[in-house]
Amino acid sequence: MNKSPPFQIKLSTLMLVYSISECLLLFCGSAVDELCSEPWKEEKTGLAGRHHPPPPPPPPLPSQSDRPQSGGGEYRFVNEGSGGAQTAKFTRTIPVGILICHPGERSARTPADPDAEHGLPRKLSIMIALACLFSVFLAVKGDPCLIISEVNADNPRLDTTEFVELYHTSGQRVSLDGYTLVFYNGNGNVAYKVLDLKGHNTDDRGFFLVGSVDMLPKPAILLPPNTVQNGPDAIVLYHTLAGRYSEKMNVTAHGMVDAVVYMTRRTGGAEFLAEILTPGEQAFMEDETTLEGDESIERCLLSEDRWGFQVASPSPGQRNNCTPPATPDTAPVITELKLGGGLVDGFVELAEAPAAGPLVLVVLDGKTDKVSVSMDVGAAASRNGLSTRTIEKKYMKGDESGAVAVYSGRVSDFPVGSPLSPLQPLDAFVFAGPGKKPSANLTETLIPGRQPYQLSSSLREGGFRLSRCGVATWTRDPGVFWEAPQTPGQPNQCPWPKICPHSTVIPGGTDSPPHLPPWGNSDFLINELNTDSPGFAEDGEYIELWHPSGRRVSLQGIWILLFSTQNNRPYREISLSGHFTTSKGYFLLGSDRLVPAPSLRLPPNTIQNGPHAVALYRSPFGSPSAMQMGIPTKGLLDAVVYRQRGSDRDAQELSKALTPGQLPLLEDPEVLLGDEALSRCGGLYPADLSAFSVAPPTPLRENICPPPPPAPEGVLISEGG
Repeated sequence: MNKSPPFQIKLSTLMLVYSISECLLLFCGSAVDELCSEPWKEEKTGLAGRHHPPPPPPPPLPSQSDRPQSGGGEYRFVNEGSGGAQTAKFTRTIPVGILICHPGERSARTPADPDAEHGLPRKLSIMIALACLFSVFLAVKGDPCLIISEVNADNPRLDTTEFVELYHTSGQRVSLDGYTLVFYNGNGNVAYKVLDLKGHNTDDRGFFLVGSVDMLPKPAILLPPNTVQNGPDAIVLYHTLAGRYSEKMNVTAHGMVDAVVYMTRRTGGAEFLAEILTPGEQAFMEDETTLEGDESIERCLLSEDRWGFQVASPSPGQRNNCTPPATPDTAPVITELKLGGGLVDGFVELAEAPAAGPLVLVVLDGKTDKVSVSMDVGAAASRNGLSTRTIEKKYMKGDESGAVAVYSGRVSDFPVGSPLSPLQPLDAFVFAGPGKKPSANLTETLIPGRQPYQLSSSLREGGFRLSRCGVATWTRDPGVFWEAPQTPGQPNQCPWPKICPHSTVIPGGTDSPPHLPPWGNSDFLINELNTDSPGFAEDGEYIELWHPSGRRVSLQGIWILLFSTQNNRPYREISLSGHFTTSKGYFLLGSDRLVPAPSLRLPPNTIQNGPHAVALYRSPFGSPSAMQMGIPTKGLLDAVVYRQRGSDRDAQELSKALTPGQLPLLEDPEVLLGDEALSRCGGLYPADLSAFSVAPPTPLRENICPPPPPAPEGVLISEGG
């Protein structure tokens, strides 16, 4: 079966889809009401110990038993001598399933021809539906939306200043008719408080407060003390017909606009709520030790249109304290830029990193990928830990493409006129002038998986002034920069964003998305790996990941590290934050010319042949190697150590740390004619090399696993009693 990409729809269209379904319900009356199930009215007959409907069957797994088996092929040992038998994946989109009525959800008494029972001519039904559709197209416009902006669920001592803050991204007064705020208890996963917001409005700046009677400013809806539970819990904003939500109802994503799943202790317990409401993202931790006094969970823009939460000082009814995180002494970052536009000099502001060693600032030409400017970075002219470097106006022009990068090293390592270095920079910013896109090589080398910053076509006399405003902890991402006033040597003055969250996920057609399979809360796995493709170009390399939920999930906080056995350190670190899997749970990164096209493109020959390793991590606060000494193991999700013939010993240290007790895999080029890959065929345990077989490459297609070896001759015990 092909792994089709997820159906995507713009956020403004989400309300369009919802309005269509509501319009159909209004005009079609009992016909649609009887043909379509209403899951929120189902009897609560959950599993023992759970207050939710029984889960549907789990999705198909990428394992040997669920795949078509190849008709032939040679079965080989990849781990020679190990005994492991094997042959040897500001407008964005959000996933929405559009399905007004499932055929499988029709009532048992519904005849084959619905017109026979309801007396509603089919053509008239279609005309009404089209009329609804046309009217909604006329009504829908604009992208501003209502979001959960801030939550304070746990106050010091007595919980008398709890609150939930909503914010409309238009920054204006808007009606809240049709919205419902629901509070869920993680113990049982049922609603303990439901607030219908009908008749209320945001204030003139777009804010709306629900909170304790004693807090200031006074909330629009008052709550008794200790109403908002500490967690593990969830708060969800819905927009749908009134009366659909009530206390003690099961958790549902139907009609969901926004959600925050949180906890105040690291004991967990919010996994099911997160699975339903924010799939692929873990519950947020309101850590009471972060600040002295009180703290709250505040929504901030991470990068581009990707929102996230962070702990900060409470700011009810005010802009959140979305300050970019402090950088470690070993990680210099670009904090501000001015692209001169050819009329004035440009400049680059850097946050100092005293422990980073010698640094060099490099400006690259977007046409030639060659060094235009190279200068050593020192701490002589710094203010408040920030240092500024002026760039001559003929470089970094706002009407052309180019890049700025910070490397470890000295000017002599990056002479003017030299080509783009294959070394990974510590931080980088790539920009694209109007109609002048930088080369794919420049983009993929400096900011893999990201897009260049697209400059406006209206060239300003003073140039473009850009500030690091996104609170993402990773580097090498132009998406964290916004146009803002120039503040050299001072904290950046970032505007309040007016876009809607990208992380909203609305499962379609049923009350809840498919549940995780019965083996528990499994995380991402390496599903297929091709490190050595035929020919000198090496343009068929790829890594395929898979999430056992078998559905579209966020890769926020996920990292891939490519390790070399020469020094047992990563030669490339790739953040997957901001990316999503396909609707089947797959994610592909690989060579620029790979077919099908990967979601994250890499320059040819990036993935080295071996002996090396690929490791997958969940590390939401930054690069695993920057936060751990030696070979990182904290947050490790999966790993594959692989080799060429006769190179077992070279990978001993990587094997010991990443896949202990196992010999590296051999991607044997003699097993198959043409290309081959290491495919997951025999299990879903992480860091289990015996699960992999040498098989034909199938990026974004079902793995083709070899048949099992024949049973040994002789007498077999087939059953015992």
